[in-house]
Amino acid sequence: MNLENIIKKKSKILKSHNIDTYALDAEIILSNIMKVKKEFLITNSEKIIPREIIQKYDIAIKRRAKNEPVAYIIGKKEFWSEDFLVNYATLVPRPETELLIYKVINFFKNKQINILDIGTGSGCILLSVLKELKFSRGVGIDISPKSIQIARLNSKNFNLHHRSIFKVMDIKEFNIGKYDLIVSNPPYIPSKDIKKLSKDIINYEPRVALDGGVDGLDLIKKVIYKSSKLLKRNGLFSLEIGYRQYQKVSILLRQQGFREMSKEYDCNRNVRCIISTKVGFI
Repeated sequence: MNLENIIKKKSKILKSHNIDTYALDAEIILSNIMKVKKEFLITNSEKIIPREIIQKYDIAIKRRAKNEPVAYIIGKKEFWSEDFLVNYATLVPRPETELLIYKVINFFKNKQINILDIGTGSGCILLSVLKELKFSRGVGIDISPKSIQIARLNSKNFNLHHRSIFKVMDIKEFNIGKYDLIVSNPPYIPSKDIKKLSKDIINYEPRVALDGGVDGLDLIKKVIYKSSKLLKRNGLFSLEIGYRQYQKVSILLRQQGFREMSKEYDCNRNVRCIISTKVGFI
């Protein structure tokens, strides 16, 4: 069977299982198995596919038909123009999180700073910032040992292991250093809303990285409190938050001595990220 026909066949299977991005997913999965760019599939549509490739493709399509995210099937996700390794212990990096990065790299452009990433996961936030701020160093912490393993691999792949350290650590126990920049994308979904998420999230992404407690603010409160102790005066704190959490989080920030500098909106005009600075001690 040639490339064009097998992609059409597998796209139909995914469509029949209500996968909205059926055609794109079929192409991404096959290009990854063949270790070629997606464009190759188009320009070589008549190429006959070896049996061993078809067998791997069959298995991967069955996984996607069960709503498993493409990122877990192929083991990576593009973020900030790089392919980050991911696994079941890490969230799949979202495009909205890039909003956080744009702002902080412009603020610290050409400066040498010390960065802390709380709940680092795959390391995508810290490593993307370090990629742009070439004189800076950073620490990423996470309670998941498997996440930290992936973050360390990503740091080596991007040749950033000399400027980054990743530690298995609960935020409550972390008291090392003072930082010019603290970034965090903590769990912020209220426990009762977890069941409303799409199947690819509920069934595959780590609940510990999603569940923010009764009101979604359990981890956010801990991150804000700890950041108030670890951030240098006039340092920058960039926090990703969830739907309709802006007002409550703003109050929490003010109570811990932060002044809001800006807020970033996602494509649905929800406040997705609050950037604040440390202005006082409490």
